[in-house]
Amino acid sequence: MCGIVGYSGSSPVVPLLMEGLERLEYRGYDSAGIAVLTDSGELAIRKSVGRLAELRKLLETDSPEGTAGIGHTRWATHGRPSDENAHPHTDCAHRICVVHNGIVENYAELRDELVAQGHRMESETDTEVIAHLIEVELSRPQGSGFAEQLLSACRRALARVRGLYAIAALSLDHPEVIVGARDRSPLVVGLADHGTLLASDVPALLGHTRKIIRLQNGDLVAATPDGAQVVDRQGRRVERPTEEIEWDISSAEREGYPHFFLKEVYEQPEALTRMLAGRLEAGHIQLPELEPIDASRVERILLTGCGSAFHACLMARYMFESWLHLPVDVDVASELRYRDPAIDERTLCVAVSQSGETIDTLMAFELAKSAGAQCLAITNVVGSAITTLAHATILQQSGPEIAVVSSKSFTGQVATLALVGLWLGQATSRLSESQLARVATDLGALPAAMTRALANAGEAARIGDQSAHLSSLLFLGRGIGYPMALEGALKLKEISYIQAEGYAAGELKHGPLALIEQDMTVVVVATESATREKLISNVEEVRSRGGRIIALATEGDEDIQSHADEILWAPAAPELLSPIVNVVPLQLLAYYAAVARGCDVDKPRNLAKSVTVE
Repeated sequence: MCGIVGYSGSSPVVPLLMEGLERLEYRGYDSAGIAVLTDSGELAIRKSVGRLAELRKLLETDSPEGTAGIGHTRWATHGRPSDENAHPHTDCAHRICVVHNGIVENYAELRDELVAQGHRMESETDTEVIAHLIEVELSRPQGSGFAEQLLSACRRALARVRGLYAIAALSLDHPEVIVGARDRSPLVVGLADHGTLLASDVPALLGHTRKIIRLQNGDLVAATPDGAQVVDRQGRRVERPTEEIEWDISSAEREGYPHFFLKEVYEQPEALTRMLAGRLEAGHIQLPELEPIDASRVERILLTGCGSAFHACLMARYMFESWLHLPVDVDVASELRYRDPAIDERTLCVAVSQSGETIDTLMAFELAKSAGAQCLAITNVVGSAITTLAHATILQQSGPEIAVVSSKSFTGQVATLALVGLWLGQATSRLSESQLARVATDLGALPAAMTRALANAGEAARIGDQSAHLSSLLFLGRGIGYPMALEGALKLKEISYIQAEGYAAGELKHGPLALIEQDMTVVVVATESATREKLISNVEEVRSRGGRIIALATEGDEDIQSHADEILWAPAAPELLSPIVNVVPLQLLAYYAAVARGCDVDKPRNLAKSVTVE
């Protein structure tokens, strides 16, 4: 990940590639590079770790000239951010070049096979194997022309790849042809008067054309100065409709969404699919990243984080206790670091931080490590500070998150923690094969359930708009619905500035019930659970005092309608995994309330994306 640009035409390619990459900077990245088929018949590659400014500085004194090339901004998933790991990547002879977004699940297997055949690998990335696979296929060409040969080689190479991807590839021996391909990672084609463009997102194209073709899963395209030829994964020619884009640049960066937050809420099914890719195999959990952790030593688990990450840890406690039957503690990192907790070598400390730079979480992690705990980091950023402290790191692979408040990174954290719990259960045999297979199947079904939850956005929009005038709300939940209530309240206060508090519903009579008066609004997490009947009793306590109930309920629950004034519907999901689905309506409720109040949704006042000071 994260940005791809390609071009074949009559205009100088370097300025075009750099312009396109700049328009994709909003997606986040840690290195950048370009490859150009030069006018002198060479393949020129320029790349650099860091921001585009570093690459631009390099090009000021050493810029290749040509009219065909590819470019990339990388958000690292395999291999640290470095010049060597930056895209583009080449084959052995440096005549084939590839940029890639996504994950090659079977890259280790392919890499070993290619090395055994004599191929030389120069990076730590999964992407590099694609270039070598294309090299193998080009050694037995099919097709009558340059475009057909490279297109066919890429198609046959990608048939061996498991995972999700968008790629752009070129070959020194096949001039003026850029091949693109996609499978569950976006790639669009731009049709300009001066040539054909490829990009992972529309903004990269808008300086040159508003005519685009959206490739479908399994499609490949040969882009040439004369246009685009699209084939499916069987190599059959297909026609895809041309679309006229009417967005401005600012809207295009958000893919037409009015705010990044809403875009990222809708990206959650894709982000979850990407995170699970290659990690669920035939009912087994594949997490080679955890090999440094000795599961047999773990007698206690300590989970820590801040904000939404802390709520994700609270949810994980319910999973871990149910699956592992081990003591599980959860601490806000800013408090843990100033305590003197009982931590030793039998403790597994799991620290969760989207940025990997959250100062309180880093300090809490250091405390646990100094006390002898095994330390596992869950983060979204390769090479971040937390990874340098950890004995093992799992990347949640949610992709860049631009809005300050967490959405897809939160659901990614919950799902990643679930995988950790399942891996521990598998490694210690605390979970049977049948239990693992069942939960793995349930996890794999969550992206589709999240998509169905997003289809109910209309109700969340209506209820959010109606609630915008409120000065305060109470969120209630039981069991794993309690941290769900905390997260729902946090989202609302963060972006709408409405005072909102989350409580365990069983605590209602221990204080919060004093707040209930006529027409006070209470949001209740009332989805299917073992404690639902007790929750309904709490609901009636509120209603009997004049409170207004907004219920988050499971689709098909006819009984809830007699207990609630408004209902946010969520698809059914297993109770322990339900927050990953149930959070979607609450995110949308907060969003539409904030919009109705005229708030700056993406940049709430006083808040920052990464909290690096106390």
